Amino acid sequence: MTTALIPALQNTPLSAGTLDAYIRQIHDIPVLSAEDERELALRLEQQNDLAAAQQLIMSNLRFVVKIARGYTGYGLPLSDLIQEGNIGLMKAVKRFSASHEVRLISYAVHWIKSEIHEYVLRNWRIVKIATTKPQRKLFFKLRSSKKRLGWFSAEEVNDVARTLGVKPETVLEMESRLSGSDVTFDPPTNDNDEEYHFTPAAYLTNNSMDPAHQLEHDDSRSQELSLMNHSLKMLDERSQDIINRRWLNEDKATLHELADEYEVSAERIRQIEKNALNKMRVTFEA
Repeated sequence: MTTALIPALQNTPLSAGTLDAYIRQIHDIPVLSAEDERELALRLEQQNDLAAAQQLIMSNLRFVVKIARGYTGYGLPLSDLIQEGNIGLMKAVKRFSASHEVRLISYAVHWIKSEIHEYVLRNWRIVKIATTKPQRKLFFKLRSSKKRLGWFSAEEVNDVARTLGVKPETVLEMESRLSGSDVTFDPPTNDNDEEYHFTPAAYLTNNSMDPAHQLEHDDSRSQELSLMNHSLKMLDERSQDIINRRWLNEDKATLHELADEYEVSAERIRQIEKNALNKMRVTFEA
């Protein structure tokens, strides 16, 4: 599987002009339904069908663009970020299986961001001193945690260290490295100031607006609802009615109301409810 599967990215990098056309083009590609996605994944997995792989990739390119836009704060070209993200998407498609029971984009988010992270680390020169895995993790998280351009106070250092699970000394070391990006020690190699891009020092993607995270959350929510409906159908009619009226209906019934209706004690209703919830929990954990 190669980038030749994506005609818009074949052979040459995207320029500013072709990037706009590319984004318009991929937004015209329909998003696959979950059923179609599973069918294509099975064709790729069982028959090594590259046409199926191409469909899976093309239908998810729009999400790569949205994820890549969250990393433009590093001063790197959006077109390059998108291309790296597309490589991550293709790697995810290669490893994706219909047995995963999640949507492709939920599975692919890790691969897409991983490729973009590696690209940022290779090309933002100050970042090249973040060589170990803990330093790389701290680099991305520290930039999103930093609230101002000045130095952290001792309280802020301890708070960030506690949140990220690292030592305060590690936070101070990385903060010093990040602060160095505000001063350029080497003069620009390009004399044309309009073509030279300085790297912004204090902002990164806002994860609360990340469409991939939102899609992943919605997909997870959909699966939970499906499991709940399935587990409800495994119960007898009386248990289903009690669970619905005690937990799912807007106007919830009391134990005594149900006891009067079924002509049993409130304690018996409570036992039926408890047993039904235990059965449903087994289905969720299966």
